[in-house]
Amino acid sequence: MDFFNSVIAFFQTGGAFMYPILVVFALGAAVAIERYIRLVYERRTNRNAWEKLQPVLKSGDFDRARNLVKEDNTGVGRLLAMGLERQGAVRRREDIEIAMEESIMETIPQLEKRTPYVALGSNIATLLGLLGTIMGLIEAFTAVANANPAEKADLLSASISVAMNTTAFGLMVGIALLIVHALLNSLTGQIVDSLEMVSVKALNIMSSSTRRRSDVPKEEKAESADKPQNRDVEQTRAAQKKTTAAKPEETSNAESV
Repeated sequence: MDFFNSVIAFFQTGGAFMYPILVVFALGAAVAIERYIRLVYERRTNRNAWEKLQPVLKSGDFDRARNLVKEDNTGVGRLLAMGLERQGAVRRREDIEIAMEESIMETIPQLEKRTPYVALGSNIATLLGLLGTIMGLIEAFTAVANANPAEKADLLSASISVAMNTTAFGLMVGIALLIVHALLNSLTGQIVDSLEMVSVKALNIMSSSTRRRSDVPKEEKAESADKPQNRDVEQTRAAQKKTTAAKPEETSNAESV
């Protein structure tokens, strides 16, 4: 209870600039909470989407994967939708990679949206604290100039103490918002890195599957090319057998003569 009374007294003795700082803190905290909830939700849904789509991609069933990503509005879903659409059309690794990079570039602004406002609130709170202190000192020196000489020292010390409360409160709000801004940036960076990792993994799966499919016709052509050669070899062997079978008969006929 004493702590809350001290906080209330500290706020009341800070002057008029304490209220703008409090408003900035409330707005910054609201933006930070909204961004944190959104980023955590985005990270969780991206992880779930990739765990669902990765086995389908590894099995090579790209048609089923396209149907799944059509109903998926997550960052991973949009990323794979762009890649699978291009994979079904051209099947070139470079084109698929460019399409996925385009999707990531469209997703990053949505992840970073409103996050800079938290850092802006930190700077504004700090500057408002300094401005409040300056204004308080101006009022203190003005009051001291017209005060009784015996009371000047006490009045000046009390006024300076009150003015410093504004700076202290502004710095507390600024530091808190700055830390939250760093955490949000770190979380955003983790999501972007995960999207890039999914892009590389999906691209490798698509490329390897396309390469295997292109190798099958080559193997069939090689087998079909080997069949006539095998047929010729069999015919040659059959002819040799007939020749060797005919030689004993000729020998026996010659002996009987």
